[in-house]
Amino acid sequence: MAGGKETPRQKLIGLMYLVLLALLALQVSSAIMEKFKFLDESLQYSNDQMDEENLELEKTIEKAVSDNGNKPSDKQVLEKALEVRKEAHEIKKYIDDVRAEIVKNTGGLEEDGSWKGAKEETAIEVFMIGPEGSKKGKAYELQKKINGFCTYLTSLKLAEGEGPSAKIRVFKNIAMDAKDDSRITSKEQKNKDFAALNFGQTPMCAAMAVMSVIENEVLKYETDALNLLATKLGATDIKFDQVFAMYRADSRVVAAGTKYNAELFISASSSAIKPKISVDGRTLEVDKEGRGKLEFTATGGAYDKDGLAKKSWTGQISFKNKGRDTTFTVKGEYVVAQPVIQVQSGAVSALYSNCGNPLQINVPALGSVYNPSFGATGADVQPGSKKGEVYVVPNAKAVTIKVSSGGNYIGSVDFPVKPVPKPDIQLLSNGKAVDLKNGFKLAAPRSLQIKAVPQPEFAASNPKDARYKVTQWTAYLLRGSRLVKQKDATTEVVDLNDIATQSKPGDRITVEVKQVMRSNFYDKQEEVRLSQTIQTIPITD
Repeated sequence: MAGGKETPRQKLIGLMYLVLLALLALQVSSAIMEKFKFLDESLQYSNDQMDEENLELEKTIEKAVSDNGNKPSDKQVLEKALEVRKEAHEIKKYIDDVRAEIVKNTGGLEEDGSWKGAKEETAIEVFMIGPEGSKKGKAYELQKKINGFCTYLTSLKLAEGEGPSAKIRVFKNIAMDAKDDSRITSKEQKNKDFAALNFGQTPMCAAMAVMSVIENEVLKYETDALNLLATKLGATDIKFDQVFAMYRADSRVVAAGTKYNAELFISASSSAIKPKISVDGRTLEVDKEGRGKLEFTATGGAYDKDGLAKKSWTGQISFKNKGRDTTFTVKGEYVVAQPVIQVQSGAVSALYSNCGNPLQINVPALGSVYNPSFGATGADVQPGSKKGEVYVVPNAKAVTIKVSSGGNYIGSVDFPVKPVPKPDIQLLSNGKAVDLKNGFKLAAPRSLQIKAVPQPEFAASNPKDARYKVTQWTAYLLRGSRLVKQKDATTEVVDLNDIATQSKPGDRITVEVKQVMRSNFYDKQEEVRLSQTIQTIPITD
C-alpha cells in the first residue's frame, strides 16, 4: 500500500493490511472468517465517513471561492478540487463494481445478506489473478487503475508547506508488488506481485477486506489532495460564518489491547487560531495545524452477544473568536471488538485436576503488541518460558482463565475440570510383561517388578504430572487356601528366591498393591487410590 508520511488513521489501516496478510497464511477458523466480515464492515463504515468528510471539504472550498469574490485563481483551485473528486469517485465506483463481481462469482448472498462463498478461494484466484502466468485477472486491471490515480494526483504538483521550504507532494503507488512495499519482510512473500500477494490462496471474506483497505487508501489520498488545494486559497482571505468542532477517528472499531487513534480539529481552522484541546480532562498536544492527537489503549468488558462493547469519549476545543473565548464540545463514539482468544493444548477440552496443564494462549488480533498476563478462578497459574505460555493447576470443578495484555483485560476462557485417570498396574519378569492368564511354568520367578503406568493421553499432555511409583506392595505364595510364603516390598523390584524355592505347580502368586504415589507439577507426592489392587499369577505344569 502507500508509503511516505502517514496519518495515524493510515498507520492503523496499514497495520490492518499486514494483519490480513498474516492471517491469509494460516488455516483460519470459522470464527476468524466472521472477523474478516466484521473487519470489512468496519472499514466500509470508515470509508463512508471519509467520503462524507471529503464532500464537506469540497463544499468548504466552494464557499471560500464564493466568499472571496470568485477570483480566477480561486476558481482554478475549485476546478481542480472538483476534478479530484470526480477521479476519486470513479475509482471508488470501480472498486465497488469489483466487490459486486466478487460476491456474484462466489455464489451471491444468503437470505440474511451474508456471503454464500465467504470461504471460497479458487473462485477468487480465477477472477482476480487469472490462469497461472497469464496476469489477466481483475487484480492487474485494478492495480493499473489505482496506481494511475496516484500518478494523476502527483501530476497536479500540489505543494506541502509555504515559501522556499515547500515541497511537491508525491503520491506513491497504493497497489504495490511485495518487493516495493517496505512493510513486507517475509522472503516467501517478497517475490509476489500485487495480485498474488493480496488474492492468492485468499478466502472471499478476506479479499473483500483487502478491497476495503485499498478503497480507504484512495479516499485518504483524495482527502490529502483536497486539503492541499484548500491551502492555496489563503486562510486569511477566507471568511467563515460558521465554525464546527469535529473529530476524525481511524476506526470506530478497535480490538481490546490495541491503540485507538483520533484527531480533534476545527473544520475551518486558521494559522491564527491556537486552540486548546482536552479529552476527558486530559490536555492534548496541539500541532501547528491546530489538531490535537488523541491516543489511548482501548479497554474491553461489557461485551454484547456479538462480542462488541460501545465506548465514548468527550473532548473540548477552546480558542479565541473575535476576542472572546469560545469552546466547542465534541463527543466521539467507538466500538471495542472482543478479540478471538486462541488456546492450544494437548487436552484443551478439559483440564486435569491438581495438575500443571500446559496451555498456549494467543490473541492474533494484537500481533506484536501482545504482552499477556493471566489470572484464574478455581486454579493457580504459573507463567511459562514463552510468550502466551501458562501452566494452569485447577483446584475446583471448573476454571475461568482471565487474559490481559499490557494490563488491559481482553477476555476469559472457561474450562471444565476432570479427574486424573488411574494408572494401570503392570507386572514384569525379566523385563517382559507377565502373562496373567497362563502364568509361570513349574516354579515362581526369581524376581518380580511392578509398575504403575499412566494413561497414554494423560502422559502426552501432562508429562510432569504422569510420574507414578508403587511404594508398597506384597507378594503371596498360595497353595489352595493356605498361605505358604509372604514377601513385603517397598521398591518396584523384589527378590522372590525364597518364594520360588517353595513353589509347586498348581500354586499361585497373588500380588496386592498397597500404595501408589504420584509426583505432580510441583514435585510434591500425592497418594493415588486405585479401584483394583490385587492381581493373581498361576504356576502351571
